[in-house]
Amino acid sequence: MANFALKVIRLGFSALQAVSPRLAGRAAFLLFCRTPSPRPKGKKAKAAHAAGEARLAGAERFVLRLAGGAKAHAYRLNGGAIGQRKRYLVTHGWGSSAVYMADLISMLAATGAEVVALDFPGHGRAGGRFLHMGLAVEAIAAAGERFGTLDAVIGHSFGGAALMVSAAGLIPDATPASCERLVLIGAPSEMAWLFTDFGWMIGLRPAAQAALENEVHRVSGRRLEDFDVGNTAGIIGSPVLVIHAEDDKEVSPAHARRYGAAGKSVRLVWANGFGHRRIVGAAPVLGAIAAFLAGDADEEADESIKKDAEIIPFFELPARRAAL
Repeated sequence: MANFALKVIRLGFSALQAVSPRLAGRAAFLLFCRTPSPRPKGKKAKAAHAAGEARLAGAERFVLRLAGGAKAHAYRLNGGAIGQRKRYLVTHGWGSSAVYMADLISMLAATGAEVVALDFPGHGRAGGRFLHMGLAVEAIAAAGERFGTLDAVIGHSFGGAALMVSAAGLIPDATPASCERLVLIGAPSEMAWLFTDFGWMIGLRPAAQAALENEVHRVSGRRLEDFDVGNTAGIIGSPVLVIHAEDDKEVSPAHARRYGAAGKSVRLVWANGFGHRRIVGAAPVLGAIAAFLAGDADEEADESIKKDAEIIPFFELPARRAAL
């Protein structure tokens, strides 16, 4: 947020929480869930968006209608083809969309798989400016109902966390994502830190902060602390590939280490030098994902990594300063 806008917001919340911490918490939750404008800003973002749109121009497009009038949008490549093929679901991060995942989507489609890529509510072509974890998980469930059984799911950042929340069945009344393999790219393992940081940024005092966090339970049926999927990765019954960069400045690599320590079914790959955003299109990362989805994993090596509770990278990528 711009400094002036943040000062105004802090002043507003200071006044509101003095009158009613509960109302301040509800207002803070609405602000927390407000998504950025889908219009790209800046030369690099506009170029990336245009390139992604061009690569997805031939994809089928679908509207997925959710409860309460919300909508998600889905792209599908290789849909309706004759013959047996894999089906993959791709989810994006907060403030992103499927077009920014076009390199990954294109790589997956080139394997011959049917690929479904979501735009969550408030993002891309879905419309609106509102999203929370419950809606994201509902969108994932709607994609499964519309397109059928998923062989693998691949998610970046918030989208990866949403896939884990879905796979763990944490949202009541939302059908859990059932798949053979999961890939998490730069994904957080829990959400409490986001609410703590947000509350601090807008100047919430303890009572209003508690009211903000209680809104999570009101809209999702789960307490904020329930959305800790770090350990879940090891018990959902499917192999999980976790890819993260130690130079990620948006989601701490500590989240990847938590996932990596969850169990022997979790494989941790460090993609150092690619940060939080470039990682989704980096060639070595795409190669690691393709190999994992094809089942080319050394299970014995994975077990030896976990044996001494060490988080040892499967490979180290050289640091480089590639442009966004």
